[in-house]
Amino acid sequence: MVFKRMMQALGVGGPSVDTVLANPNTYPGGFLEGQVHIVGGDHAVDVEYLAIGLTTRVEVESGDSEYQSNQEFHRQRLTGSFRLEPGVRHDVPFRFDVPWQTPVTVLNGQHLHGMTMGLTTELEVARAVDKSDLDAVAVHPLPAQERILEALLRLGFRFSKADVEKGRVYGVEQELPFYQEIEFYPPAAYARGINQLELTFLPTPRKLQVVLELDKRGGLFTEGHDAFGSFDVDYATVDQIDWTARLDQWLRQSAQRRGLF
Repeated sequence: MVFKRMMQALGVGGPSVDTVLANPNTYPGGFLEGQVHIVGGDHAVDVEYLAIGLTTRVEVESGDSEYQSNQEFHRQRLTGSFRLEPGVRHDVPFRFDVPWQTPVTVLNGQHLHGMTMGLTTELEVARAVDKSDLDAVAVHPLPAQERILEALLRLGFRFSKADVEKGRVYGVEQELPFYQEIEFYPPAAYARGINQLELTFLPTPRKLQVVLELDKRGGLFTEGHDAFGSFDVDYATVDQIDWTARLDQWLRQSAQRRGLF
């Protein structure tokens, strides 16, 4: 009996948790729907709560070093406390709102190298370990984001990598404690002056904030950089603008002002 109680305290023979998404694809400002299936184990337990949350991998700078950590940035409780009897199944439906500034993980239908995004499910059981589940989520760009990305690709920029950096971007509305960088290799027309282009999207319900930096030495938002700029995109008029020409003009003017070309 003592051994059985010890095993229960370690979560052995406890409840199982399985989350099923109706569709793992979403977009900033969108939502995820699904159900959490909870099945009681071989003994009754007191569940304190059931919660789901979005998690991504974040780069954190600490002194002269850098490390990665998985960070939950949006959370929703689905239940309060309840008694889960042995073998009994509970199905809990949910609709989970995706924050507007959630990083994108898909570009041109392909997974963005360097990005991770998952929906975590946590069942907090009194006097026992958490029972958790993780489901991969694909965050697609908004139409306005797609227009900017398509314009860069038409200019000849090639995707390099993407990551999420802890910190804040000066001069824009930012709701999360991190921002995404999407890095591109420049085409020959720009390669004489810059090593890469770094792109950050910060959407809001009213507009898309776009931050661009031409980088000659690597690293974003630090001193000594070559060209930095930001602009807003109106969702209602995004299709009325030739973004390829607009971005080409900005890139050339910014580089020429700093003597890169």
